[in-house]
This record gives sequence, C-alpha cells and structure tokens, in this order.
Amino acid sequence: MSTEDITTPAGNATKERLYRSALFLCAALSVAVTISIIFVLTRDAIDFFGIVSPADFFTGTRWVIRSSFESSSYGVLPLVSGTIIVTVVSAAIALPVGVAAAVYLSEYASSRARAVLKPALEVLAGIPTVVYGYFALVYVTPFFQTFGVPLGTFNALSASVMVGIMIIPMVSSLSEDAMSAVPDSLRQAGYGMGATKYEVSTGIVIPAALSGIFSSFILAISRAIGETMIVAVAMGSNPQLLQLFDPAANLIEGNQPMTAAMIQLVTSDVGGGGPAYKAMFAIGLTLFVITFLLNLASNRVAARYKEEYE
Repeated sequence: MSTEDITTPAGNATKERLYRSALFLCAALSVAVTISIIFVLTRDAIDFFGIVSPADFFTGTRWVIRSSFESSSYGVLPLVSGTIIVTVVSAAIALPVGVAAAVYLSEYASSRARAVLKPALEVLAGIPTVVYGYFALVYVTPFFQTFGVPLGTFNALSASVMVGIMIIPMVSSLSEDAMSAVPDSLRQAGYGMGATKYEVSTGIVIPAALSGIFSSFILAISRAIGETMIVAVAMGSNPQLLQLFDPAANLIEGNQPMTAAMIQLVTSDVGGGGPAYKAMFAIGLTLFVITFLLNLASNRVAARYKEEYE
C-alpha cells in the first residue's frame, strides 16, 4: 500500500478503519473466549449429569469423593454452604469499610492525602491471594485463638476475614469514583441549606452515587464467590452444610467452598474421564450461573438507580 499523507481525509478514514477493526477483534476475542468457556463447562457438565442425577447434585447434602463411585456422594449443597459463609462474612467486612474509605477519600481527604492513600489502599488488590491465605493460616488464626476463640487450624472465620480485606480496594475504589462523579453543585446546594459535611456526604453524595456503589458491591461479592487460594489454604477441605441454628459453628470449623473443591478434584488422582473429574465442570457451571445472575442483578439495579446530570 502506498504511503499516504495521514492529514488527508482519505488517510484519516484509513486510520479509522484500522482502529475500528482492531477494536472489533479485541471485543470479538473476549466474546469468543467467554462462549468457549461456557461451551466446555456445559458439555462436560451434561456428561456428568448423565451419570449423576441433577436432582441428587443440586439437593444432595453430602459431598464425599472416593475411588469407588458407589461410595461417593455428589451433593453440591455443602459446597454452596461454604461459599455462602465466605461471601457473607467477607461482605460484612468489606462493604462498610470500603464505603467509609470511599467517603473519606472523596469528601474529606485533601488532594495530597488522596494521592497517597488511594494507591496505598489499592496495593492490597495486588497482593497474591496465596499470600493472603498463608497469612490467615499462620497469623490470623493464632491471633483469634489468643482471645479465646476456639478455632481449629483450618476454619472459615480467618479465611473469610482475609477475603474481606482483599476485596476492600474494589469496593472503595469503584465507590470513590462514583462519588467523585457527583456534581459539586449538589454539594454546594446542601451546604447552602446549612448541612454539615457529614450530612452532605451521607444524605446527598451517597444517594446520588448509589448505582455505582451498588455495582461495586456486586463486583466485590462476585470476586469473593470466585476466590480460590485463600479458602483452599486457610479453610480446609471438610464440606459441611450451613448450620442455621448455630451460626458460630459455621465460622470456627473448617469447610470447603466450590472453588476449593474444584482445586481438590483437579489435583487428585481421580480418573480423567470419571464422574469425579466431570463433577468439576458441574461445579464450575453452577458457579458461573451464580456470578452471572449477580452481575445481571447489578446491571438492573444500576440502571434503575442511575442518575443523569447535565
């Protein structure tokens, strides 16, 4: 192709076509990868459900994998229980702390303090998750034990606390961005009515940024649901049903969420084509559907409470 002056309309049009094609390929690649993952999960999950009844899988209360298929149980509810425990406890830690940090960074911190604190907070997101798991096992559990908390070596409390700390930057960063996007005219109107900074922050800024804050919640919860290494290292591999009438027992004892069960299956000596191996794909598909529904709910809520300013 001959060299063409890029300042001419024809040259600009050629550049735009190249940019559009490159961006389209990137978008198409991401869609193709997603479709491929769904296809692989669905294909092998269907094979698994041809061996194990879907009713037994989704309503079973025991998850026991042995070399003999007859002595194994493939009920996913204990794994779902472990995932729920980690998600709820980590969310109870990360959501309020993350929003409080976002309010401080957006409304109270000076420009110099924000330039230091926000990157420092986001460093937590760059720490390898296996380091979080090791920290929970070696330091957090003994710390709780010194206060008389009857924790075993592997327990759900320490793992959930570290997952909560890990997702704080996601909540705080996205929430702070949403709050910073709120027009200053709304803040000035509140101050003009005699409101204090706290009243403006909680009564004007947070409601105006609610869609973005809620989206950060869903993304952080989805991240907690899909966390693997922290729970695999610190939570153990003893899947148990959620004990509704003894909540403390859910935290002080070990458990196993869906992600850790998938690691155990893929690293065990089970046969590559056996039901235990295929169960990994059924768990993965279940996890995919859960996170997809959460993201769908996030988009619906964000669209419902989205504020538009001129």
